[in-house]
Amino acid sequence: MISLNGKTALITGGSRGIGAACVELFSEAGADIAFTYKSNKTAADNLITSLKNNSRVRAYKMDLESEIDILHIVNVIKNEFGRIDILVNNAGIWKFGDAEMTLSDWEETIRINLTGTFLVTKAVVPGMKANNFGRIINITSTAGQRGEAFHSHYAASKGAVISYTKSLSTELGPHGITVNSVAPGWVDTDMCEEVFSDKEYKESVRAGIPVGRIASARDIAGPALFLASELARHITGEILNVNGGSVLCG
Repeated sequence: MISLNGKTALITGGSRGIGAACVELFSEAGADIAFTYKSNKTAADNLITSLKNNSRVRAYKMDLESEIDILHIVNVIKNEFGRIDILVNNAGIWKFGDAEMTLSDWEETIRINLTGTFLVTKAVVPGMKANNFGRIINITSTAGQRGEAFHSHYAASKGAVISYTKSLSTELGPHGITVNSVAPGWVDTDMCEEVFSDKEYKESVRAGIPVGRIASARDIAGPALFLASELARHITGEILNVNGGSVLCG
């Protein structure tokens, strides 16, 4: 039912986890895909090889901390694909940080999760305005709404992206651009691999989720696909929580 035929999507952090699942689902829906990765070219190449459809999919190494590099890669994508209709701001980091974390640790998370999202969006918006069409989906977190002990820098960055989402939705609506967020709870990806290596802890997380399981990456990519589709054309400024009922925040 969902078709993205004729659309081009840019997905940041697309070589693994939620980003890779977005690449897979958006490609299955017929979109042409440009996705970025930080350093793991092998994972990016393997993902492209695994896709079994006719959409164009290309990977680009991009430094999310460099505005110059972001502008360059976005321009390369525009030249190769003609346009960018959909942006999924997925790339980000999640690291331990207590109240006495270093300034460097704090700034790294804010720089990648928040400023990186801003810079990629800033680079893409002019083309969307010119086409009077765009779909922007920001991957945030329930932590951005309720906080997260020992990860306050992460929670702060995602909370800021949530406010950024709501602000842009009103600003860009008149230009045919919707801006929404998907906010996951726990997701069973390699980002959580270290903490989930403690099997007892992982089971306690699962047991605390009312639907009885931890989300997969595709459980998050599916709602992102919906928000990119025509089915969601009248939805903007929304934070879609995908956490199996474990955190009831709106």
